[in-house]
Amino acid sequence: MPVYQLPEEPYFPDPNLAREDGLLAIDGDLSPQRLIQAYAAGIFPWYSEGEPILWWSPDPRMVLFPKDFKRSKSLRSTINKSLFSVTFDTAFEEVMKQCAVVRRNENDGTWITSEMIDAYVKLHQLGIAHSVETWQDGRLVGGLYGISLGGTFFGESMFHTVTDASKVALWYLVDKLLSWDFDMVDVQQETDHLRSLGAQPVERKKFLHLLHKSLEKPTRKGSWS
Repeated sequence: MPVYQLPEEPYFPDPNLAREDGLLAIDGDLSPQRLIQAYAAGIFPWYSEGEPILWWSPDPRMVLFPKDFKRSKSLRSTINKSLFSVTFDTAFEEVMKQCAVVRRNENDGTWITSEMIDAYVKLHQLGIAHSVETWQDGRLVGGLYGISLGGTFFGESMFHTVTDASKVALWYLVDKLLSWDFDMVDVQQETDHLRSLGAQPVERKKFLHLLHKSLEKPTRKGSWS
């Protein structure tokens, strides 16, 4: 399959035309309009500093259905001990920056460039991107962020500097999504960690069908705090 070079106007080819590794297109920009269009089509940007913008739609797609979230005994014990306080949408940019720092420190690289941070902060200001923050003794020790469209939350990244802090953030996010009848959390690519939390691989065509139905629900814009 070829890799498509995007024109200046917001446009994406059919995600089913992606290469075997999931790469679909290059270039374009990170404007709010293009990013919203991408996520609504099951496409997301993922690239490193100095590279052109790369757009992906992997097959299979890793998905966490909120009802399948695995609440282990150890994590439940952590929640019951009230070791952390949790907030929504109070430190979005800081969560993104911490996600980038933690990945660099783990020598895992990062796609969270300064350009990405600026772009997603704009989406946050539009009430479409959201963060969950985990605090301990007044310090930000964990969190996650992502995009919300219709009944789908597109999880982008999470971090922790204290054990279980990111899992606690996910616990509270899942509780909120369940209360709002969300359909799924798109976690993009498969890892053992995500599988241990209940995520599962979904064939791309099925994922796109589920996403299309999910986007029929209204988007919950604005602060989730």
